[in-house]
Amino acid sequence: MSYRLRNPACLSLSKSYFKIIGISYFSNSRTQEHLSTSDVEIVLKQNQIFDDIKLASRPRVIKVSSKSDMLIVWLDIWNYQSRNKAKCLINWCFNFGRYIATIRGANMNPGVFQCKNC
Repeated sequence: MSYRLRNPACLSLSKSYFKIIGISYFSNSRTQEHLSTSDVEIVLKQNQIFDDIKLASRPRVIKVSSKSDMLIVWLDIWNYQSRNKAKCLINWCFNFGRYIATIRGANMNPGVFQCKNC
């Protein structure tokens, strides 16, 4: 999974925005270690549905709320307008450890992401 992409002159690029829901905030419930961006990247690289997907930036992992044990992973994906594979990801489910995660479409967020705990 690459963050930099060379854009051939014949293909126009756009960004698509997604969020992945249904994932536990804790990678290990016994030690209460929280899931990191690196952990998410490893799972995405191992999953076949992300083979042809190029990330525009690192995934962002944000806890849903201070009282929740679930998180949201925000993804920005480069999308060739001639091959709109990104739209095929919407509502796709996949295994994320022992959880079933769902990919949803999202709107672009022009501001800086801030966790809901602050």
